[in-house]
Amino acid sequence: MRAHPVLVSVVLTLLLPALAPAVGQAQDTPCFLARATVAEAAERPSPLGTVTITMGGETATLCYGRPFARDRTVMGELVPFHRPWRTGANEATALHLPFAATVGGVELDPGSYSLYTIPGENEWEIVLNESVERWGVPISNEVREADVGSFTRPAESTDSMVDQLTFRWEPRGEAMGHLVMEWERTRVEIPVERIGQ
Repeated sequence: MRAHPVLVSVVLTLLLPALAPAVGQAQDTPCFLARATVAEAAERPSPLGTVTITMGGETATLCYGRPFARDRTVMGELVPFHRPWRTGANEATALHLPFAATVGGVELDPGSYSLYTIPGENEWEIVLNESVERWGVPISNEVREADVGSFTRPAESTDSMVDQLTFRWEPRGEAMGHLVMEWERTRVEIPVERIGQ
């Protein structure tokens, strides 16, 4: 059965104003949100975090959920060793690149990639994956089939307790730098270098 054109017009007239704020919010960030608007994601127990990565006049973005330790033992318990972890909360942690780059030595074309880790006591494996617009868990065999590459980085100690998972960008020149992840008393640095700059 076909919908009547006048009925479709009336429905759209009523719905579009209600949808406009959500559309506007979605344009403010490249972050994929499966179950919330940007405003709702900011109010989650593990709120949405973004990191701006500027290289050569262009901006890449890391999107991730920011859980708190809240007096829990994180590494080895809340985040088990030797098992894949979404490296955040909620949706998959995602890196949006408008330029080609190497991340930990893995060459990436411009595009969006999820990032998950396999933490160890002294060394972490960081995995880059093409499956981006998804809830962060489970990291199933189907998800892992979209892996692009991986690399390992040492797990270092922070100077003090970091209660909320935090990523930040530390530039090391015009076209390179480190994404620094800290949580509890663990720091992992991920080198990023723009290609063709």
